[in-house]
Amino acid sequence: MALSRVLSAALAGVEAHTIVLECDLARQGMPSFTMVGLAEGAVRESKERVFAALKNRGFKLPPSRITVNLAPADIRKEGSAYDLPLALALLSAAEILPASTLTGYFLAGELSLTGELKPVSGILPLAIRARQEGARGLLLPAENAQEASVVKGLDVFAISSLDEAVRFLAGEQSLAPVAFDDSVLAPPAEAFPLDFAEVKGQEHAKRAIEIAAAGGHNLLFMGPPGSGKTMLAKRIPTVLPPLTFDEALEVTRVYSVAGELARGGRLITTRPFRSPHHTISDAGLIGGGGVPRPGEVSLAHRGVLFLDELPEFKKSVLEVLRQPIEDGRVTIARAAVSLTYPADFMLVAAMNPCPCGYHGDERHPCTCTGAKVRAYRSRLSGPLLDRIDLQVEVPAVPYKDLKADSGRVDSATMRQRVLAARDVQATRFAGTRILTNSQLSGKALGTFCPIGEEGHRFLEMANSRLGLSARAHTRILRLGRTIADLDSSADIRVEHLAEAINYRNLDRGAGAS
Repeated sequence: MALSRVLSAALAGVEAHTIVLECDLARQGMPSFTMVGLAEGAVRESKERVFAALKNRGFKLPPSRITVNLAPADIRKEGSAYDLPLALALLSAAEILPASTLTGYFLAGELSLTGELKPVSGILPLAIRARQEGARGLLLPAENAQEASVVKGLDVFAISSLDEAVRFLAGEQSLAPVAFDDSVLAPPAEAFPLDFAEVKGQEHAKRAIEIAAAGGHNLLFMGPPGSGKTMLAKRIPTVLPPLTFDEALEVTRVYSVAGELARGGRLITTRPFRSPHHTISDAGLIGGGGVPRPGEVSLAHRGVLFLDELPEFKKSVLEVLRQPIEDGRVTIARAAVSLTYPADFMLVAAMNPCPCGYHGDERHPCTCTGAKVRAYRSRLSGPLLDRIDLQVEVPAVPYKDLKADSGRVDSATMRQRVLAARDVQATRFAGTRILTNSQLSGKALGTFCPIGEEGHRFLEMANSRLGLSARAHTRILRLGRTIADLDSSADIRVEHLAEAINYRNLDRGAGAS
């Protein structure tokens, strides 16, 4: 009998920590099994799965007192990924598998009772940790192998069963490392079946979308039912820049931790578009649970979070949005753990102007009193609205636009202009951590958004008339910078600032009764 050690990893947010699984088999005393090291539900249950898998694959352990330690003991371990490490550690401790064969390998995988390996979540962070530790290789269920192969400089071996893992480690069977499939970097041919050419009218809203996409700004649509708010929002991903490899890795890591990767675990190459229902809870939107999992704001990382019928969301849910909108990440604190998830998304929201939806509509009479309209609008706090750069009215579409064959602007044209503006920003912000104009603040705002005396006089007049907050003033400058970039202008002119203010409808009291 001997002491064996194998390597695996535990997830903490989107990061993974190295876990050493130690197994000791002793002849003295009554046969028993003890697991220590802050193991949670599925980890404690692994004993039954592992012993059944060993028996059904023809491996027989001698009667002994078994002690398993998951170190370090102060890191919580959960999930079924420790099944394969535990089974191989037991075989090594029983001297059925030489201990030296396990040295340097990271292991993860769930075992069925028949000894077959099943996929687990969180493999991408584990693979990154294995590479950082200089691992000899990574043994995984076959369905997780392509996901892990994204990490360069790490040999990933696809294993289908427990006995195949034993044969490979014992040198009785050779396996070639899984090669990364470059084709996964290309977006699917049907990634964008929608197009702005299908949207008739609403040229003002399309212009706002172009500005929002070019600078990464948040956007709110206000208009009556049927005016096309949702239709417009669903087409926004068609004009956004493609994900870079690093961004795709960030997004895939979040989805891997959340267990939302498609079967086969391929890299996510299109920007996420998340549209939660207005009945969602705080934990569903921000993330949560006993051990916090990513919420919708993190699943929308590097993409779009669309909140339809914005005032219908619970006020407490909307208020927790303020931190991730401002910081690009969300921190979830619990008694036992505090985790941070990325949440750098473009917020797109839609709302009716009043409870009945027809306030200000010339074709439908509004049945709401002024008090009802104000109460409806008051569900959105001032600090939240300040964080939405563009507040755009989307009126009902006139019949002359509806009878047109198609919209005047298509997604390809809009995307071309957005990419040109993003290129300008990439050049401007080279060497900094700023990616888009929406991230400008502090000294960077003064450096990259000079407006001259004429611009200052214009904004002073606008501020006195509209009572703009300091945050709204900042966002107007950012919008002006993006509009100037779309206009291929190095300077922010008064007309750029005027257009930016024109998109602050709620600041201007648009539609108020």
